[in-house]
Amino acid sequence: MRAHYKFWPKRLPPAITPPATSLWQNLAVSAMRYPDKAATVFFGSVLTWGQLKHAAERLAAQLQALGVQKGDRVVLNMQNCPQLIVAHFAILRVGAVVVPVNPMNRAEELKHFITDPDAKVAITTADLAGELAGASNALPEGQRLRHLIVTQFTDGFDSNVEGDDAPPAAWRDWLLTHHALPTLAGGQVLAWKDALAFDGPLAETTAGPADLAILPYTSGTTGLPKGCMHTHASVMHNAVACAMWGSATPETIGLVVVPMFHITGLVAVMQAAVYAGSTMIVMPRWDRDLAGRLISRWRVTAWANIPTMVIDLLASPNFASFDLSSLKTISGGGAAMPQAVAQRLLDVYGLAYCEGYGLTETAAPSHQNPVDHPKQQCLGIPFMSTDARVVDPETLQEVPQGEQGEIVIHGPEVFQGYWKRPDATEAAFFELDGKRFFRSGDLGRVDEDGYFFITDRLKRMINASGYKVWPAEVEALMFRHPAIQEACVIATQDAYRGESVKAVVVLRPSHQGQVSEQDIIDWCRDNMAVYKVPRVVQFAGSLPKSGSGKVMWRALQEAEAAPRI
Repeated sequence: MRAHYKFWPKRLPPAITPPATSLWQNLAVSAMRYPDKAATVFFGSVLTWGQLKHAAERLAAQLQALGVQKGDRVVLNMQNCPQLIVAHFAILRVGAVVVPVNPMNRAEELKHFITDPDAKVAITTADLAGELAGASNALPEGQRLRHLIVTQFTDGFDSNVEGDDAPPAAWRDWLLTHHALPTLAGGQVLAWKDALAFDGPLAETTAGPADLAILPYTSGTTGLPKGCMHTHASVMHNAVACAMWGSATPETIGLVVVPMFHITGLVAVMQAAVYAGSTMIVMPRWDRDLAGRLISRWRVTAWANIPTMVIDLLASPNFASFDLSSLKTISGGGAAMPQAVAQRLLDVYGLAYCEGYGLTETAAPSHQNPVDHPKQQCLGIPFMSTDARVVDPETLQEVPQGEQGEIVIHGPEVFQGYWKRPDATEAAFFELDGKRFFRSGDLGRVDEDGYFFITDRLKRMINASGYKVWPAEVEALMFRHPAIQEACVIATQDAYRGESVKAVVVLRPSHQGQVSEQDIIDWCRDNMAVYKVPRVVQFAGSLPKSGSGKVMWRALQEAEAAPRI
């Protein structure tokens, strides 16, 4: 028997049998059971489960009328708002595939999320529509979007809201400005309200557990981001398991501030809440005082987050005015929670911070700390129905307890493979004891109780406040700058974010003395998502190279990590 069963939650089975239905059925069931209960609350505006289902069906009918068929990929590019949930389930209702995209991506990055999944339809918010339309318009005619559905944030709430539910003053221009619809070359742009007013027919859904449901993208050590093929079944497993693990019920009130374009927010928060019929208090992005007010106002019971949010909330000068007494569970991942902060939560509020671990490829958690027996700065134990091991990265044989190796995962939540990338899929999997294991690329160890701890990264990756930054992707974008001859991206320590991005740059001789470090940073801000932008740029005469001519990034990384004398 595996050691981790020693502290397995007594209320939970070690494996589960999820519903053998599509994810759409979870919404249909919750709407049937709780038609008048709040599904979402957005700046004080309530959308009931019945209203959410009706809106998703109207949008699904509109998508069908636009030609979206079963298996087609539809881009969904939004910050958190009720419209994201409506659109997500409308896409699933027609049997199509959701392609969730980080709204921080700029036009140059967005091109890949249109062309790689062969998407012809996208749904976005008005503040992002120009960037998405610009990306499409810059593509060759046969690769462009044909339809773009655009919602204003105010389609989801009353702009006159006041009091604790009101948006921060700094957000008002962002949220309340009514943006004109962009022009889509060779295509049609449709306003959200018009799409939801569509009264045409809606065919029965035929999607089943084995059909593709979600195609989230993950970057890696080389090249452009890769799509992770998740079926209704792989997402369903973790939606159900996350709800059970967190004791979610229809009475649970969750603060939804982790982004729902990211696999954790999408599965462990949103899909789990839809399955359980819980209420979601939705925040479009992080603001510590708004979070404190909403937890107090709506008596939030469950909060999934990244550790920097907790640190920020505790540091608010208004913290004493917030009432956190309703919180029953607080959990997160993506970055390590500082031990002192976790201890303060436990000592002052009786809240055990439960960290988890997972990847886009595992539909969020593959490991989770038991709520009743968590360990600090620990990934947790293998999740329901999951077999996780630590193996030698060279021999792929399991290593003894306590020794470092690569964390590998087998379970129903593991993805089917990388979209259009059979080579990468083959490299990511291997067989052990008759099971197909996914190679995480993370190095870790297992303690005597079966808890996993991360020790290093086999892959080259920077973790900035829980956002994964892949240097190869940033370098590829930087090489588009006319002044850059070579660039190597590494991690630099950051007291708040944990790690930040640093670029060591060699300028072309023709641009020496004409471009500053700040010029490079400013250009990066215009051409890539803000979390990928180098916080530090260092000019160098040359980069260290191996005998084969490869840039020795590890040498630069080790020099950066070396103590300053």
